[in-house]
Amino acid sequence: MSPAPDKKWKALIVDDEELARHVIREYLQSHPEIEVAAECVNGMEAVKAVAEHKPNLIFLDVQMPKLTGFDVLELIGTDVPVIFVTAYDQYAMRAFDVHAVDYLLKPIGRERFDAALQRAKTRLGEKMPSAHELAAAARPPQQFLERLVVKDGTRVTLIPVAKLDYVEAQDDYVALASQGKKHLKQQTITSLEACLDPNCFVRIHRSYIVNLERVVRIEPYGKDSRLAILSDGTRLLVSRTGYARLQSLLDERK
Repeated sequence: MSPAPDKKWKALIVDDEELARHVIREYLQSHPEIEVAAECVNGMEAVKAVAEHKPNLIFLDVQMPKLTGFDVLELIGTDVPVIFVTAYDQYAMRAFDVHAVDYLLKPIGRERFDAALQRAKTRLGEKMPSAHELAAAARPPQQFLERLVVKDGTRVTLIPVAKLDYVEAQDDYVALASQGKKHLKQQTITSLEACLDPNCFVRIHRSYIVNLERVVRIEPYGKDSRLAILSDGTRLLVSRTGYARLQSLLDERK
């Protein structure tokens, strides 16, 4: 919801470039209804600042070390209007036009800044698209996830997709099994499946996606199902349709 007329909007500026933060801060000086609650130089700081300050608006850089702007979105959700700041990502800009409040292309011009800010004001209080939808829309065709970002309290874990053993559905969450540990992430297994390379990961059951590199053999289990045995000894149930997919991919690798 919009703040009352006598209250200020709280804005968060997230960018690893000092000049970009300075320009945004300077442009905001002509908008007294907005105060800068905090400036963050990386995604980790941004996640903490959002929890602490509960901003009404976020200026969010896309390209940052460790956590990208998309990673930050994954961790904070998209209840808050976001104006993205980017240097060159054509694919992302195309998606921002459709899904995000707006984007600012560096170097940032004052007129373009004011237009983005006005657009943000009209969108305040609207339901924003999910982080997964936004990230999927911005990803170029045939480009799949290279890592997964998981938040547990104040702790953030980055899991390289190559080290992901399997995924298990748990209602609106997924359990990500990697290197002997499980990490819980709020995302459906279907939406995650669409982000993984189908040549490396296969949906073997309504509840499981497996990394093909981890499958060492398949054993019969009951009348219409089988078990996939992974290199660490994990046994995952394989449905009839899942077996057809799995066998097809394994045959291609022979």
